[in-house]
Amino acid sequence: MGILRGVLSKLGLNNYQAERNPIRVFLLDDDTRRHAWFGKRFDGDQLDIAEDVAGAREFLSVKNYDAIFLDHDLLPEHYHSETTDDDNTGYAIALWLASRPELQRASTILVHTRNADGAMRMIEELRRAGRQAEYVPFPLLTQKIKNYWHR
Repeated sequence: MGILRGVLSKLGLNNYQAERNPIRVFLLDDDTRRHAWFGKRFDGDQLDIAEDVAGAREFLSVKNYDAIFLDHDLLPEHYHSETTDDDNTGYAIALWLASRPELQRASTILVHTRNADGAMRMIEELRRAGRQAEYVPFPLLTQKIKNYWHR
């Protein structure tokens, strides 16, 4: 039976499904529809959600997370604005984490905003501080989650 399983595995025809342990996930996003979306993808995991910078700082300063998802635009007026109010966007959390190397060192950080310019500014700050951070536009996030945390 072992040889058959080996051959099936090499051919990609095996039907093994390893269960993973629950992970701790943090989400910074002001859109309640996205809260539900993340809830479905991380069903069985611990998901903490903040809608603003103050709430994010509170969670991130007291709990440790395996995955951190950050949105940039947290207020409706940010969505189509030519300027940003950095104190009330995900960029403020990126700066805050970058300046606190003792917090969330092992976390995978994914910036999932549709605002590419804001996302790249966040990624630059996080990487400059030695953080593992990646920009994944929201429409591509489903596949990225499956690749990282497949159930």
